[in-house]
Amino acid sequence: MDDDGSPGDLTLRLTRVSGGPSDEAGAVGLRLETTRGVIAAIMHPVEGGTGALLCVGGAMGGLDGPARKLYRRLAPAFGAAGVTTVRLDYRVPNNFEECLLDVMAGCSFLKGIGATAVVLMGHSFGAAVVIKAGELAPIVCAVVSLSPQLSGTRQVEQLGKPLLLVHGAADTILSHEASEDIYGRALDPKRLVLLEETGHGLDFPGTALDDLLLEWAPARLRGEPMDSGRNEWARP
Repeated sequence: MDDDGSPGDLTLRLTRVSGGPSDEAGAVGLRLETTRGVIAAIMHPVEGGTGALLCVGGAMGGLDGPARKLYRRLAPAFGAAGVTTVRLDYRVPNNFEECLLDVMAGCSFLKGIGATAVVLMGHSFGAAVVIKAGELAPIVCAVVSLSPQLSGTRQVEQLGKPLLLVHGAADTILSHEASEDIYGRALDPKRLVLLEETGHGLDFPGTALDDLLLEWAPARLRGEPMDSGRNEWARP
């Protein structure tokens, strides 16, 4: 891997995509076959929609996300807002360059099915992966980075796209200072939300986090402008 976290000379191509049933209403199980292995994913498609959200987990991968299965919980709501959601599970968890290639492949898949703009969302390790992928993939219009690690974000100033950082102020796994550091180096527009008395998993009471994401991501897909700023949320 290069010093900036990019995948160097590594390449990955999609060779075949197949879909199957899912135990989630309105969802399709995906099998993205690539020249480096198979990527498993779940898609909540929106017919005729051109905006999409691509979600990835932390170092261990997974499809559901933090905060009480945030990704799984919000996918139908994003669908109601006209946004197709794809949740990717890494081929090789905790390998930055391989996971970055997975996200890039996911972006290629979405472009291939008609998406014209994609918001990336990642947690922890994956929160750094999506920052780098957002820099590299032209189809990406904005990035959501939840409880990010610092490694892989050294060139965040080259992202050049709206960035939302969310971190628990009581995170003992990856300190909120990581988000403060990334926020300080990123270019506008950018927003940092710190959640009081909240840990790495972002288990914040109520629906405030859900509401934030359901407002922020579709607005970026619509190309709406955003103001930069830093907020601290007290627990209700």
